[in-house]
Amino acid sequence: MSEIIISVKNLTKHFKENNVIKNVSVDFEKGKIHGIIGRNGSGKTVLFKCICGFMPYTSGQIKVNDKVIGKDTDVPRNVGIIIEEPGFLPHYSGFKNLTVLSSINKKITKNNICETMRMVGLDPKSKKHVGKYSLGMRQRLGIAQAIMENPDILILDEPMNGLDNDGVQDMRKLFLSLNDQEKTILLASHNKEDITTLCDYVYSMDKGNLTPIKSQ
Repeated sequence: MSEIIISVKNLTKHFKENNVIKNVSVDFEKGKIHGIIGRNGSGKTVLFKCICGFMPYTSGQIKVNDKVIGKDTDVPRNVGIIIEEPGFLPHYSGFKNLTVLSSINKKITKNNICETMRMVGLDPKSKKHVGKYSLGMRQRLGIAQAIMENPDILILDEPMNGLDNDGVQDMRKLFLSLNDQEKTILLASHNKEDITTLCDYVYSMDKGNLTPIKSQ
């Protein structure tokens, strides 16, 4: 029997008079890749922020690993996240940025960070400051930050932004390899090919409404 790792029930989110999430209910199965297609402003990012505990929702309920977000816990545990452009310290190298971030939870070693950077196609020995990185390099570093502590769940909003064709192919292979390790991945993109290539389940988001369009 399939195990539900994230459950969203009758979720709404209002910004003043604007209803950006409209009574959304969806269950995300553990160990699968779930994709959400939608244009900018469709509600994808707001939905992900609510699931991650970054934004309070107006009504409804979100459970991650059976814990209610905003009640049992403020933020879900063991989740790797990319939402909007990753924020890094511009005068530090990529390796030093990840070292600083890893010091919060103290779960991984410097060797783990080096290995993760190589997985996303970055050189951990490079002294180049992140402020000098291209958009694609920053995105790779953001993906490294999301996966470096070996989370059970990945929530990735437009993770292919700024990547060239080779970079997109590299990240698709990486996400599939992580899924082979039983990781649950939620992926939002305006690029239909990213979603259809990778995902077991696909949803369309439009004006705050979520509609299933592909299932296994």
